[in-house]
Amino acid sequence: MKKTIRDYDLSEKRVIIRVDFNVPIKDGVIQDDNRIVESLPTIQYAIENNAKVILMSHLGRVKNEEDLAKNNLKPVAIRLGELLSKDVTFVDKTRGEELESAISNLQNGDVLLMQNTRYEDLDGKKESGNDLELGKYWASLGDIYINDAFGTAHRAHASNVGIASNLPNGIGFLIEKELEHLEKAIKDPVRPFTVILGGAKVSDKIGVIENLVGIADYILIGGGMMFTFLKAQGYEIGKSLLDEESIDFCKKMLEEYPNKIILPVDCVCGKELSEETPMRAAHISDIHEDEMGLDVSLRTFDLFSSYVRDSKTIIWNGPLGAFEIEKFAIGTKVLCEELAKLDSTVILGGGDTAAAAIKFGYKNSFSHISTGGGASLELLEGKDLPGISIISEK
Repeated sequence: MKKTIRDYDLSEKRVIIRVDFNVPIKDGVIQDDNRIVESLPTIQYAIENNAKVILMSHLGRVKNEEDLAKNNLKPVAIRLGELLSKDVTFVDKTRGEELESAISNLQNGDVLLMQNTRYEDLDGKKESGNDLELGKYWASLGDIYINDAFGTAHRAHASNVGIASNLPNGIGFLIEKELEHLEKAIKDPVRPFTVILGGAKVSDKIGVIENLVGIADYILIGGGMMFTFLKAQGYEIGKSLLDEESIDFCKKMLEEYPNKIILPVDCVCGKELSEETPMRAAHISDIHEDEMGLDVSLRTFDLFSSYVRDSKTIIWNGPLGAFEIEKFAIGTKVLCEELAKLDSTVILGGGDTAAAAIKFGYKNSFSHISTGGGASLELLEGKDLPGISIISEK
């Protein structure tokens, strides 16, 4: 069991908390503050325990000078101050005298957010490449390190593995919650245990399928990846998404687990991915050569519902259709509605699945919605996450 923020006396200590403030920002305005909100319990705990709180986060990717302005964390500092109802000091630097001076001036209970850690990627990818010297430097700014950024836990960066290698460390409440829900569901599920997988490419989920097919009772396949499975069964799929390199894998899974891998029986078709394209419902054997499947349809709703209604543990990762376009979002919406009714453990993987559920008004309807798409996928694959593996055991 990993050490947590509770295992340390934080009073008068400089506590570095790696948070995940990688939120969508448009024209300087935050579009969705869910990740900031999810970080609040750990930050508030540190404040209440008289810590001098130093927050670090990345925002987007920084490959050139133009990326600096659009990935500036200042709007996040303003929003965080509103949510905490207190001033948050923002330092527009990732190292140097200005940052060091601001940290030395912190009083117990103060909060400081430094500039986007990926600004350090502009000069040789020092952050995302886990530069040893950068990790040591950042560690020198604090006394204790707490990782609460689940969204980057599957990557070895200077701001997680680098700092944790040089300071007493632990995890925050958000990572603790993520691990409790995801690991328990995989290691000790109440059965029947059903996994729902969507999204575009089978290759993105091969590790998940290989790991969970021996654990779950059923795996329901939707989204763009369903068409590679259908192609493997010999169906014509028109212009639908096809992950050609994964056809043999799909054939193998269908042969070895014919009663466990459940595929859609119909879909919504259109000639292009657009709001204007005409749409029609079709059986999976009736997709025209000039059409693409863009959502599941009514008979698949009924089929999938018959499995999830009887399930006691459900993990869902990946939308069932192209939910960004309203007319192809019905399958994902209906599944949200169906799962929200259940008296079962329902866990949603991060990324597009979380975005869809929140968009459709189901933010508080499930047992857990993960904040990390890539990290939750790798956990479902059974992989170790470097940002968590580095944390000391109790």
